[in-house]
Amino acid sequence: MKKLFCIICALMLLGIYKDTLAQAVTPIPADLTIKKGLSDNQLLTLVQKQTFRYFWDLAHPISGLARERSNTSVNVGNNIVTTGGTGFGLMSMIVASERKFITRKQAAAHTLKIANFLLKADRFHGVYPHWLNGETGKVIPFSKKDDGADIVETSYLFVGLLTAQEYFKGNTPIEKDIRAKIKTLWDDVEWAWFTHEKNVLYWHWSPNYAWDMNLPIHGWNECLITYIMAASSPTHPIKKEVYTDGWTDSKTFINGKTYYNNFTLPLGPDYGGSLFWTQYSFMGLNPKGLKDQYADYWQQATNHTLINRQYCIENPKQYKGYGANSWGLTASDSWKGYAGHSPTEDLGVITPTAALSAFPYTPKYSMQALRHYYEDLGPQIWGEYGFADAFSEQHNWYAKSYLAIDQGPIIVMIENYRTGLLWKLFMKNANVKAGLNILGFTKLN
Repeated sequence: MKKLFCIICALMLLGIYKDTLAQAVTPIPADLTIKKGLSDNQLLTLVQKQTFRYFWDLAHPISGLARERSNTSVNVGNNIVTTGGTGFGLMSMIVASERKFITRKQAAAHTLKIANFLLKADRFHGVYPHWLNGETGKVIPFSKKDDGADIVETSYLFVGLLTAQEYFKGNTPIEKDIRAKIKTLWDDVEWAWFTHEKNVLYWHWSPNYAWDMNLPIHGWNECLITYIMAASSPTHPIKKEVYTDGWTDSKTFINGKTYYNNFTLPLGPDYGGSLFWTQYSFMGLNPKGLKDQYADYWQQATNHTLINRQYCIENPKQYKGYGANSWGLTASDSWKGYAGHSPTEDLGVITPTAALSAFPYTPKYSMQALRHYYEDLGPQIWGEYGFADAFSEQHNWYAKSYLAIDQGPIIVMIENYRTGLLWKLFMKNANVKAGLNILGFTKLN
């Protein structure tokens, strides 16, 4: 009788999960008609909802993970999913739940689907590769020797997972299951092993090529969050010296110059580099009031953004379409292929995610850009998953593609501007608080 009772309970629970999962496939209708006269809030909500379709309607049907891109320009089939982009997608799903684009039950079901897949997918010392096969969970090499662990992409994934763990705090079986499985995944990551017994983190490790890629993570870039996640681990944390000796070991770490007579840049190369450096690390990590011995991170992110915008206004190469309402240079597709656009690598390409993901730092200027992109350029760049990846009026080129790592920050950073939702959730995590304390950050949120 006891065995029969357990079977009945299991079937009932499976029925609950099936019912919940069944809801998760309901598509969100695209709104392709350009509407003039929307209020700021209406326009922000529209952009978040349409962009979220990338992570919902386009999610891999078996794994639930985010596809690398909407098109199939890479000759490896239709099953490429991205681990870092999935982290952004998990955070986007929380926004969608709160804004009623989908139900909380749908968001929970999809999150559990992802967690279940990740438990079975390829990991190397707990760390995921950049790309996975969304059907089998096996590695798809990002390049010849990049066929194993990628701790930077893994750090983005776990920002999303830990944020989801904080969000799904309910006592329902599915939300308890989400929390338990995320804890298992989180505890399994051997962050300290990726120091290679040195005081620096290494980006890659391969089961076939070991440490051959030899890429230590240092200098100011998009990887601050990787060090914070590594210090936050409850099971395999790094020491503070890995951060102070390794992360800062670069000629382009400290900057300190003032640009355009107004904007002092604490860290990074001349003009700051691509704008995604101000966004990827700060999807969950709140830079407001966040300081350490090297920088005030709100000043860093805001001034980097303002320098990038001012460069586009001054437009030294005289590219068509640049200006106060059309700005933002960051890594994206371009008329020449994928490129790391910045003031020092300027191909005449504007990438909407750059200005739109900067809403917390430059809300007035980001709204000017948003209205221009939507109301003026909408017929060229507004589509079923929000704004196309990039465009160049100079070259009469408008991307037909969307990328997970560009669409996700739009949703998340707009929400952080509007409510601070993802910042509040991630910064509540006890492990993250401990990690920031280990590394010497002050004025924590």
